[in-house]
Amino acid sequence: MKKILSLLTTILVMGNLQAQTETETIVKEWQRAKEYTKEYLDAMPENSYTLKPTKEMRSFAGQVLHLSDAIYGFIGSATDIKPSAGFGELEKSNDVNKLSVIKKVLAAYDFAIDAIKKYPNAKLSEHIKLFGQFDMSREQAINKCFEHQTHHRGQTTVYLRLAGATPPAEKLF
Repeated sequence: MKKILSLLTTILVMGNLQAQTETETIVKEWQRAKEYTKEYLDAMPENSYTLKPTKEMRSFAGQVLHLSDAIYGFIGSATDIKPSAGFGELEKSNDVNKLSVIKKVLAAYDFAIDAIKKYPNAKLSEHIKLFGQFDMSREQAINKCFEHQTHHRGQTTVYLRLAGATPPAEKLF
């Protein structure tokens, strides 16, 4: 009986450690993404935050504010934590002030990091209807958000080149 109880305790502890590691890994990736995005924001000259490669495209500031709006929307939905900014609010502000935009973008990353840190691992596998239409687990929603921010940050590489700035080196780790 003692051996069975000991074995069950070990299994529970190991499962809990695995879950903690999972969240720690997700948070670590978001912290890296925040630092990498900050390098892009810093690399863009202040007078080029209004740069639009074509008239149909977003400005550089619009791209990173859109990225931030999505972080609030996806992560808020995935974790049931109410974001401080309404969906689409940042991009609609048309803010092009470098310091102000940087502050808003980093605040979105901080929201994601804090929300993920606080969210129970056991609930990450629960399914939700993201934006009322996409059936996926909470963890998948977080991953889709990560993919989205990577996509838009990658697009800004072209903006930096057009502004005569050098994009940051790749930061996979």
